[in-house]
This record gives sequence, structure tokens and C-alpha cells, in this order.
Amino acid sequence: MAREIAEAPDAVARLLDRERGHFLQLGERLSALDPPVVVTCARGSSDHAAGFFKYGLEIQLGVPVASVGPSVASIYDAPLRLKGGVLLSISQSGQSPDIVALQASAKRAGALTIAVVNQDDSPLANEADIVVPLHAGPEKSVAATKSFITSTVAVAAMIASWSEDQSLQAALKTLPQSLSEACALDWSPALTPLVSADSLFVLGRGPSYPIALETALKFKETMSLHAEAFSAAEVMHGPLSLVRAGFRIFAFNPPDASHGEVSAVLERLRAAGGKVFMVGQAGGGEGCLPLVTTGHMLTDPLSACLSSYRLIEELARRRGFDPDNPSNLKKVTETL
Repeated sequence: MAREIAEAPDAVARLLDRERGHFLQLGERLSALDPPVVVTCARGSSDHAAGFFKYGLEIQLGVPVASVGPSVASIYDAPLRLKGGVLLSISQSGQSPDIVALQASAKRAGALTIAVVNQDDSPLANEADIVVPLHAGPEKSVAATKSFITSTVAVAAMIASWSEDQSLQAALKTLPQSLSEACALDWSPALTPLVSADSLFVLGRGPSYPIALETALKFKETMSLHAEAFSAAEVMHGPLSLVRAGFRIFAFNPPDASHGEVSAVLERLRAAGGKVFMVGQAGGGEGCLPLVTTGHMLTDPLSACLSSYRLIEELARRRGFDPDNPSNLKKVTETL
């Protein structure tokens, strides 16, 4: 896991270099198609990448994005109505039968199907209208890291091309360097307080919310630590009642339009006794973990995610777990 985290910046550079022309063509095709809706299909970490795509596309272009449960096609055999729409599937392996089944159903329903996949000779890739290979290279760790980062970068590049956002395109060009810097950040102040945690919240809002979901999953996968992810808005609707003195809260709060609102929520959680660790700008006070800013609000959460991976890998070892051998899990999960 540690090795693959460190490989992520180079994997991103390779993806952006090899697929630059493809992303431009895909943006032009999507712009011409002008779909009324995009639906996504994914599981686990890949579904968090799909959630990141949802926020990015809706913020940048206003095109609604919805997740469709694979079982709608694979188990319930329900016909879809997607004529003129787009289905985006994201998968590291491209092998899960339910993901493949939903893609086939969407194609029959008239959707353009796009597969973002690390194994470009997989069943999912072979049946898609358009394949976006991640070029992440072999990923042996059960906990996906570089494949998640490259998946989010791939969908961000699609959005940048489709929306013709020059600032996002510029941020992507320098993202490999930003990610290298994110790998070198010192988040050690969070290690000792988190070693003894038995439960925690992970918070984010907007494009950072899927990163919170991904981070919570990694706490569970690597060290069997119960972690629940919430939108920083939703945590006030009930979950706040769980916060007691010393309850750990890990929050992503980059400098985007939600920063002020998230900061206010974190103050409420501190007042309730929560021990808050906030990933944000320097000078944020006690519990603030530094963030490498990248030049765009859609890419800032990706540098934060990579830094969190490094923290989690080390924390798992300090808590007596081997993050490379999580219990009851395997790399490829094939569901129907």
C-alpha cells in the first residue's frame, strides 16, 4: 500500500500524458451530444470516484448525475430509459458481473457507455462504447489507492475538456507535482490521538464529500476502525448527538465555497466535545493538518486524499494491523 501510494503522482502523469488527445476528443463528443443526464455505475472506491464526478460535473456544467444500482439490471432485470443519456462506469478490474450487466442494459436503452478502467482488456472495457484506460499499472494492495486517484483525475480531465475550463486544465497539468508534495506532508500530529480511537466521523462537503467517504472506507479496510462519513451539513441532522468529549472527527475543509459553512460546523462539533482534525489551510489552529493547494477547487480534494492515504497506512501499522493484509477482504470482488 505504501509503495502504491508513492506511485500515484507518476501514475497520474502517465495518464494525463497518454490520454491527453483522448480527453479532448471525448469532451468534444460529450459537448455535441449534450446529454440531459449522466448516470454512474461503480462499487467501493470506484463509486466514490463516481461521486466525485457527480459533484464536479454538476458544479461545472449543471448536468445532473445519478448513481444507478447495478442490481436494477443484474438481479431485477428492469429496463432502463436512457436514450440520449450517458452511462459512466468506473472499475479497477472491470470484472464484476453486476457492473458489466448494467452497462449492457444502459447500452440497449440507448445510452452512450464510457468505461473508466485500469484493466483495459476486461469484460467492462470490451463492451463499452468508449474506454478510458487509467494506466495505473498493477495494483496489488487490497485497499485501492493509485487506482482511485487516477480514476478521479480521469473524470476531472473529462469535465475539464467538456466544460473547456482553462483553470481546471492548468491545475491538472501541474497536479503530478502537487501530488508529490502532498505525499511529503507531515500529518504526524494526528497519529497519536487516532491510535486509541474506536470510532470517528469523517466529514467533507461538495467535491470533498466523496473523499470523506473514501477515507472512511480506508479506515475500515486497513485497521478495522469504525468510521462513518457524512456531509458536513448532514452531520448536524442527527449524528451530532453521538459526539461526546474526545470523540474524533476527521474533516476535509479546503478553500472552496463551502469553507465557511464547514468551519462553522466544526466549531459546533468542538463545542460538543469533539476532537477535530481538519485538513485545510495553514494557520487553522490546533488539529489543523496542512493541505497542498492545486489551483482549482476540484483538484484540491485529490491532494488531500493522497495525504490521508499516507496517514492511514502508517496509523494502521501503529495500531498493530498490516494494511497489506486486511481481514476478510480480497482485491477483486465480483458481485451479481
